[in-house]
Amino acid sequence: MSKDNAKRTAKITRETGETRISLEINLDGSGESDISTGVGFLDHMLNLLAWHSGIDLRVKAEGDLNVDAHHTIEDVGIALGQALAEALGDKRGIERYGYFLLPMDETMAIAALDLSGRIYYVSDYKPVRDSLGEMPTDMVNHFFYSLACEARLTLHFKFMNQGENEHHKVEAMFKAFGRALRLAVSINRSGSADPGRIPSTKGLL
Repeated sequence: MSKDNAKRTAKITRETGETRISLEINLDGSGESDISTGVGFLDHMLNLLAWHSGIDLRVKAEGDLNVDAHHTIEDVGIALGQALAEALGDKRGIERYGYFLLPMDETMAIAALDLSGRIYYVSDYKPVRDSLGEMPTDMVNHFFYSLACEARLTLHFKFMNQGENEHHKVEAMFKAFGRALRLAVSINRSGSADPGRIPSTKGLL
């Protein structure tokens, strides 16, 4: 693993008996992405996440898709969480909190997160279809849970209306998360606060 504090970048390489993953992020990018996981729907969601977060994201994953997509999806979530934690460093000057209410046609989803160092995941997403393309829908919550654990963040998803279209529900989650993350990792540059502060009265996150 390597990190450049000045540029808030990170590169993660994860190799197990089930997957080989290379992942790079730049928190201060422009939303560019280059994604190849072998799971088409996951690629689509990660491209959306990069675009809406403004974070440059590159992912190359090879997994045991002959078994199923579980290990690949889980390990991409783990690697992304590790990269976020590494790129954030001591989190000095960040906004810390982020939230977004996102409409996706008949669906309305809220994502709220806290880069607190405390791990918690809450979601009321309940799939009614087994899969979206090659991606099992029961892996959506598992992906975000794995990410939250490794990034050491608190993450909540709440649906105002889950609607009827499974694609819309999951897409709303990824887009809302991206927008909330964009707010949380941004540097506080207001004149009313010290932009170099740790965003906690404890002085530590």
